[in-house]
Amino acid sequence: MKHTATPLYPLKFAPVYKEKVWGGRALETLGRDLPGDAETPIGESWELVDLATTSASGGGGGAERSAVANGPLAGQTLAQLLDAYGPKLRGDLPLTGTGGFPILLKYLDASASLSVQVHPSCAYAAAHPDAFLKSEAWYIVDCQPGAAIYKGIREGVTPDQLRAALDTHTDDAVVPLMIEVPVAPGDCHYLPSGTCHALGGGILVAEVQTPSDTTYRVYDWGRTERELHIEPALACIDFGPPNVSAFELNLRVNDHLTRLVSCEHFRLDRTTADAGFSGAAGADQPTVWMVTAGSVAVCAGDEDVTCSAGDTVLLPPNLDARFRVTENAEWIDVSFPAAETERLA
Repeated sequence: MKHTATPLYPLKFAPVYKEKVWGGRALETLGRDLPGDAETPIGESWELVDLATTSASGGGGGAERSAVANGPLAGQTLAQLLDAYGPKLRGDLPLTGTGGFPILLKYLDASASLSVQVHPSCAYAAAHPDAFLKSEAWYIVDCQPGAAIYKGIREGVTPDQLRAALDTHTDDAVVPLMIEVPVAPGDCHYLPSGTCHALGGGILVAEVQTPSDTTYRVYDWGRTERELHIEPALACIDFGPPNVSAFELNLRVNDHLTRLVSCEHFRLDRTTADAGFSGAAGADQPTVWMVTAGSVAVCAGDEDVTCSAGDTVLLPPNLDARFRVTENAEWIDVSFPAAETERLA
């Protein structure tokens, strides 16, 4: 670990955009200046990422690392900061197996439905060193009327039945085997590794996940240009409805705070507050705020950082900081449970 004299402060990072066949331009509603023209389909904005490698069909192959966009550390990558600051940045959280930050945050703009897919189960990841767990939560920022997600395989469906439907390769064969869940803004869903799922069209979500992009597609809604991964997917899928009731809390803590999800990997809280509301910011572990509406000013030392709708800010642990809502705001607070030792990507 290198010595550095620059004190840490609330860190904003430059988004990393990914074109996807199912993407759109909905991130412009969060004030984003998106690359390309009005027809360029931006499906993902990687808000906080520290991956030494990505899959060719997911992140595009190679490493992907966020770079600081504000203050005296601007231009430094998250990996460089971890090397320089160590526990001052990550607290006592364990790094991933490749030395990376233990969370990955994105926005997903599903103008059309994402593929029906699964991420490696615990058993599959344990047996395949190149496969990594990806448990995730979707917070519905906005959606069109009638929008839905697909979350798990219906009770009683067997692997042979699913394989036969996938061989047929039509909506009429595949969709009835999945659990369709209508969604509305403010909903939050937890999808543990091994859950067969798809994000339906017309939905903008904030995604919080373990740091991996290992994805096995089983159906792509008639699109033929992308690879499918039927055999590894069938080896990973946990058949039946996902058992997530213990993790999806939707617990109203007080007038401002709702606990949405709490699992072994991360915790999600939603805060809503009117202009003028203020309080202490940060904790003894790193926390990340994804601001989905309004504006919040976070002050720590000499740094007064404005976080508007669409901004993501990392608050290092034990930061002596306060916040003040400058415009009626909503944000998702991503924090961590007690440090755990499970292998991540």
